[in-house]
Amino acid sequence: MLREVNLRADMVRKGTHGRKVVRPMKPRYITIHSTQNYSADASRHALALKRGALRSPKRKNGNRIGYLIWHFTVDDKEAIQHMPTSEQGEHADFGGPGNRLSIGIEMCEERGSNLRTTIERTAKLTAVLMKKKNIPLKNVVPHYHWPRRGKTPANKNCPHFLMDNGKPGRKWKWFQSRVNYYYQRLE
Repeated sequence: MLREVNLRADMVRKGTHGRKVVRPMKPRYITIHSTQNYSADASRHALALKRGALRSPKRKNGNRIGYLIWHFTVDDKEAIQHMPTSEQGEHADFGGPGNRLSIGIEMCEERGSNLRTTIERTAKLTAVLMKKKNIPLKNVVPHYHWPRRGKTPANKNCPHFLMDNGKPGRKWKWFQSRVNYYYQRLE
């Protein structure tokens, strides 16, 4: 199944940008995001992360390092890994459990790409990670799951195309069923 994911590593160099500070992690969750960037595929996101172009204000109760970083970006052609799954990212809820305990996966929304293929590739990658890291399906969560202290609204409508009226519902359950389908194929 990993071959179907078409996974390749393009890591942010340790000690730079989003990996300036390395915080160990034993993941217990997988957090699913959407980029809401309609002009970039996974490769362009990888380049932006490696160049330190995705900044976030470093502040108390906010981003701890001044950069955004997550583990994987997926588009309709490939999945790219940016950092080891044994390190914490900055993708969900600042210093909370979303960053401290979860693998972050971003789905691309580039204009002209096939979103359904991106979703299926993401579901396959998620199933592989669940198996490898012993993470149960109930711990595969949308970004929405993690409240962000000091933000309004606290829960982000993300991944927006898998939310119903800004919250997990029928579409999110459908995505989880796709993940479970692929997970069952691994056993």
